[in-house]
Amino acid sequence: MTNLNLELVQKAITHAKNSKFYKDKFAGIEAGDIKSKEDFEKLPFTDKEDLRSAYPLGLNATSEEKVVRIHSSSGTTGTPVIIPYTRKDVEDWAKMFRRCYETAGITAHDRIHITPGYGLWTAGIGFQLGAELLGAMTIPIGPGFTDKQIKMMIDMKSTVLCATSSYALLLAEEIEKRGVKDKIHLRRGVIGSERWGEKMRNRIANELGVSLFDIYGLTEIYGPGIGINCEQQSAMHMWDDYFYYEIIEPKTGKVLPDGEVGELVITTYLKEGAPLIRYRTHDLTRSIKGECPCGLKFPRIDAIIGRSDDMVKVRGAIIYPSRVDELLAKIDGVSSEYQIMIDHLNGKDILTLFFETALTDEPRKELEKTVETEFKKDIGIRTVIKAVALGELERSEKKTKRVFDNRY
Repeated sequence: MTNLNLELVQKAITHAKNSKFYKDKFAGIEAGDIKSKEDFEKLPFTDKEDLRSAYPLGLNATSEEKVVRIHSSSGTTGTPVIIPYTRKDVEDWAKMFRRCYETAGITAHDRIHITPGYGLWTAGIGFQLGAELLGAMTIPIGPGFTDKQIKMMIDMKSTVLCATSSYALLLAEEIEKRGVKDKIHLRRGVIGSERWGEKMRNRIANELGVSLFDIYGLTEIYGPGIGINCEQQSAMHMWDDYFYYEIIEPKTGKVLPDGEVGELVITTYLKEGAPLIRYRTHDLTRSIKGECPCGLKFPRIDAIIGRSDDMVKVRGAIIYPSRVDELLAKIDGVSSEYQIMIDHLNGKDILTLFFETALTDEPRKELEKTVETEFKKDIGIRTVIKAVALGELERSEKKTKRVFDNRY
């Protein structure tokens, strides 16, 4: 943490205490008390449950007259998290998103086809804000209506697809099925909202004939657009002129050194409507040392490998979807799509792994045996393996649910 970081954090804390939420949470704490990185790391974390307790506008740190918009996190259950935005917040978000497009090699000459949802969710409108500030033609079609999506993509000669990985895969499969790939003009894909494995990435890239870029963000911290990977592909540049980030050990809260995998924690510097101090994203990643060959000076984190709250424990084995992604990616014949079903029957946990494959008959049975053997070797438990045909598992226009835990 540099002196500039420290100064920006102090200002952020002072402003945050204008909200009822942080006035209560940081009672007895003054910005001037934070004189070092060690002092900062003693501050309490903020979590999503805290934000729910501030419903509806307890997070607002400015006058209501300055609030021009609200957004809400994409969760469908429980008390929603309401995030107020001032005009400056919206403008800062658009600037970050424009930077994402530019990092992905997208220019004002592109035609940007936006499929994520609009409304309280930050996705669609975030993609649009950045595209308009970039000066590109924007096609804000939103999710669903696949026939119309493909027709517009062809007729408007869209060159950039913005989507969740699940919906990008669905579109890629439909384009292939309809035999219209030669009519598609896409050259870039900007994919966000959920983590995705290499098999899925390769399928989308190959079937659409595009270069893919993984955009990062969450509603609580503006929305998508606070980081993206560059032409070097793997790691994501983070726009740290707008926020400070840490990687912590999820259980202890201890800050980890560069290179160690942990949970991403973010503190906003400039957010007016809903500043957040040490916000736990629950996204798992690691900091990448050194400068990127692309020339950008912004620091990097690795691709998100999962969430600390996505973990499931089955018969003593800890399982993240990312581990299953990595396992299946090594096995020829297994497609990118899979689902994990966990049940409790006759006093015992049963894990069933469904995966898609183009194989049939005896080769499919042999593949099931291979996956069963590798799963036991890599994750440590026996499981029920069921191979299904390509396209049999449900596709989603938003985020694909991978784990269904029926034990509770």
